[in-house]
Parts: sequence; structure tokens; C-alpha cells
Amino acid sequence: MEGRHYPTIDATIITMIKRIDRYIIGKFLGTFFFSIVLIMSIAVVFDLTEKMDDFFENQAPLREIVFDYYFNFVPYFMNMFSPLFIFISVIFFTSKIAGNSEIIAILASGVSYHRLMLPYFISALLLFILSFWMTGYVIPPASEKMLTFQDKYIQRFSRENARNIQMEVEPGTILYIESFQKRTNMGYRASLEHFDGKKLVTRITADRIHYDSAYNWHLDKYVRRDFDGMYETLSRGNRLDTIIPILPKELFYTAENAQMMSNPELKEYIETQRKRGSGNIQAFETEWWKRWASPIGAFIMTLLGVTLSSKKVRGGMGKNLGIGITLSALYILFSTVSTTFSVNGVMSPFMSVWLPNFVFLAIGIFLYIRVCK
Repeated sequence: MEGRHYPTIDATIITMIKRIDRYIIGKFLGTFFFSIVLIMSIAVVFDLTEKMDDFFENQAPLREIVFDYYFNFVPYFMNMFSPLFIFISVIFFTSKIAGNSEIIAILASGVSYHRLMLPYFISALLLFILSFWMTGYVIPPASEKMLTFQDKYIQRFSRENARNIQMEVEPGTILYIESFQKRTNMGYRASLEHFDGKKLVTRITADRIHYDSAYNWHLDKYVRRDFDGMYETLSRGNRLDTIIPILPKELFYTAENAQMMSNPELKEYIETQRKRGSGNIQAFETEWWKRWASPIGAFIMTLLGVTLSSKKVRGGMGKNLGIGITLSALYILFSTVSTTFSVNGVMSPFMSVWLPNFVFLAIGIFLYIRVCK
């Protein structure tokens, strides 16, 4: 009849594809967050069982247990094991729809395998954004609160004092402090050495070192030695005011502090240490690259998961889940072992962090090509 408009075949196909996209994205994200809630609930129960005695013995308040410890425990470990959650989620629901011949029906309707991957990668992009935001801005303050709680009620460890501090505060200048108290900003038995290349030019030792403000430090009961070839000039005094470009909090920085810095703070710290000529920043550079490489793992795990489970196989979902858990565990293990190479100076921070991604991406591409044949 005139005046009526019937949907064309192309419009019907487009509508169907959009429904398929929404269906896959919904299943992917739904399964991902359900697995997080399930596994993290189990993890919290096990951790609570293990630490219950410490909580009671050290009289930890319930509010601090919930909000300072477990409220920060969950995002930290959730992000750490997100590749495992992504892999399991993709394999679980993809194996299910493959077992029901839904993927065969989708491909038979004219949707290519390449086009089928689009909603998966859209989901991976959303998880990438979430992981990057959490790693750079949510987990650092959460880690600091959790670590403070652990020091107070579990490990009974004080971070108010630092011992045997040695660091390069600017190119050619080495500071050593035997002990330093955070509360008083006071250090004991300090030395400050200036080098011209490998040649020692000046060495100042002091019984005490005290921070004033804006990089101003006071050296009490000091001895200064100036070296000029075979000659040495010696001078003493009760107090010497000097500029040392370092803040007291930096004396307490360890590899753990890298996890407590936001992305801007971590980047600024690395740049500052490079300007000082410090070579002991591998842990911080490794953490910086991890914050990029780890979220990218969402795409790699998605690619691997789809290529492994999109075809109907004997053994079904159980076999695919077994393979998926094994591969994701290997990925996490490989990432952990690889980062130690950087900390030990065997490999550059960039390569040690990105190597697992490169290897598993190559595996994913290989499997993808095989599936598409």
C-alpha cells in the first residue's frame, strides 16, 4: 500500500548487528564484574580468616578494618588480577554461546569474524580506561592507607625512622645519613661528598643534620675536607648552613612508595631523580611502565580468550576454562618474574614490563590467524 515504508534487508541486518554488539558487550562486562564480586568476596573471607588473630590481638577498630584495610584491599587486588578476570569472563560466556551454536548463527548471517571482534574490543577498551584510571589515581592512595594499616595493626612496623640512607642528591653529590627521624626532621652521623667526575673534591661530615625549609639544611659539629691533588684543607665548625636539593620525605622512599604515587607524582619523581643523576630509580620506572602495560593486557587477554573459545570443541567450556586459567596464570607469573629483571638491572624497565605483552600478543595473533582460516 502507498504511504507505508517497510524496512529494507540492509536496515534489518544493521539492527541485528547492533543487537549482537549490545548482547556481547553486556555478557562480557556482566560476566567480568560478576566474577570480580565472586572471587574478591572469597579472597576477603580467606584474608579475614588469616588476619583475624592480628586484628583482635592489636585491637584494630572495626571501622579501620573495613574502610582503611578492606575498602582498599579490594581495588588493589582486583586490578592486579584483572587479566585473569578478563580471560575467564571472555572464555566463560564465549564458550557458552559457541556451545549453543550462536556464534555459528551469527557468522552465517553475514557477520565476519573480524566484525565479531568489535564488541569484544569495545568492552576491552572500557576495561582499559577503568584499569588505567584505577592504577594511576585510585590505587596509589588506597595502597598508602592499606600499608599504614598493616604497619599499625599487622606487622607492627614503624616508618618514622630511616637508617643507612645513601643517595645522589644532584649530579656528583652523594649524601649519606646513618639514621633519620621523620618526626623531628633530624639525622645523625651524616656525610656530603662532592665529586668532579670520579675525583673526590669535598667531603663534609657532621654529627647531626637538620632540615629547615625550602632545601635549607643545617649541619652541626661538622668537619670539612677540601682535596686538591695531594693537598688537603681541613676546617671545622659548630654549624654550617647549606642547600641540599632534597626533602625529608624523600629519604624514606623505597620501591613500595612507587605504588603510592599518582601518575603525575610518579612522573615528576622520576624526572627529578634523572636531573639529579640518580641511577637507582629502576623500581619507579618499572612501576611507570606497568601502569601502561597492565591495562593494555585487557586487549591481549580478550584476543586470546575469543580465539580459544569461539569454536565448538570436544570438552566444551571446562576445557576452555582450564586452558584460559593456565594461560592467564602464566601471563601474571611471566609479568611478575620479568619485572624482577628490571629491578636487578638485568633488563631495562620498559622491556621487562612490555615483554609479556609482546609474547602473548604474538600468541594471540597466531591463534587469531588460525581461527580466521
